[in-house]
Amino acid sequence: MRIPAGIEIDLPFLTSLRRDLHAHPELGFEEERTSGIVARLLEDAGLKVHRGLGGTGVVGTLQVGNGTRTIGLRADMDALAMPEMADRPYKSKVAGKMHACGHDGHTAMLLGAARHLAATRGFSGTVHFIFQPAEEGRGGAKRMVEDGLFRLFPCDAVYGLHNMPGLAVDEIAVVEGPQLASSDSWRLTFRGTGTHGAKPHLGRDPITAAGTFLSSLQTIVGRVVDPLQPAVVSACSVQAGDPKALNVIPDTVEIGGTARAYSPEVRDQLEEEIGRLAHGTAAMFGIAADYRFERRIPPVVNDRDATERALRAAVGVFGERARTSFPPSTAGDDFAYFGQNIPGCYVWLGNGPAVDGALHHNTAYDFNDEAIGPGVAFWTSLVERELRSED
Repeated sequence: MRIPAGIEIDLPFLTSLRRDLHAHPELGFEEERTSGIVARLLEDAGLKVHRGLGGTGVVGTLQVGNGTRTIGLRADMDALAMPEMADRPYKSKVAGKMHACGHDGHTAMLLGAARHLAATRGFSGTVHFIFQPAEEGRGGAKRMVEDGLFRLFPCDAVYGLHNMPGLAVDEIAVVEGPQLASSDSWRLTFRGTGTHGAKPHLGRDPITAAGTFLSSLQTIVGRVVDPLQPAVVSACSVQAGDPKALNVIPDTVEIGGTARAYSPEVRDQLEEEIGRLAHGTAAMFGIAADYRFERRIPPVVNDRDATERALRAAVGVFGERARTSFPPSTAGDDFAYFGQNIPGCYVWLGNGPAVDGALHHNTAYDFNDEAIGPGVAFWTSLVERELRSED
């Protein structure tokens, strides 16, 4: 693996920075401390800085030479609302909040790339370093786009990077096509008629209807969606009755869950079929159903040309350890909103073994500091190759 000497020299600082961010996690749209640090370090490096897009977003711009091509590089900054259980020197200092997905590492790596590129200036063109708030389900990318991200900072292509436990730190995966699924929520309320638990014939039981619906839900993926098209439908919340009143059949049952797909057609199909099953079940039991499908995050689909460019940069750093085959994830990432507006590519950077099984969103997860150097080197290689100087 080829890591430039300037990046190697900066690694102690970047590691310390990453651990500081880890110890001070902030949730989506609350990244005031984090965005302040990002803005200061970008300004210290000589970049032009814009703050406030998407609330707490930061964009640092570095223009070198007279190249006309412009690209965007994105890192997410937010933490998750969950406790950190593992004991480490830089453990979260904020109760109920932790960096359980590596966004502290993503932020440190992109800052490292900005610092190195500002010092070496080995390219010709413009780079927008996009530090995004609120990736974890709060819509930060959508907010940045709505606030005029690509109007204020036009890009010919945009790139994202995410760490991946299980890939070695000397590996990276750059794959064309679907990378992450759409992430949508659905909510359903069955409305019956409550009655005494000993006299069910006098009411309309929504709990029995809910049981039928839940047992039938997986037939959507198993018997309706094309088996060659990946999809997930999960019920994740059921609220009904009162455990202190076990002789009362309630009036309502509330059910909620998630739906995932890689194509717009299957996404549409899931929305329609969950609703069809909900209303059909309600009709069968003589009750009413209120159904709502909330489209949250589109799928992330890598553009062919952008992927080819990212792969050339990856091979320049990782050599034969740059993988062109890696399974897509059924998780979601709102980088999808960037890719809907600009040709994009989202890559997977090795984070080493999942220590003690701690994958993303686990209370013991930690970003691997050994991945900082490779990540910074990839970003640097991407800029220098895509915005190659004519000198």
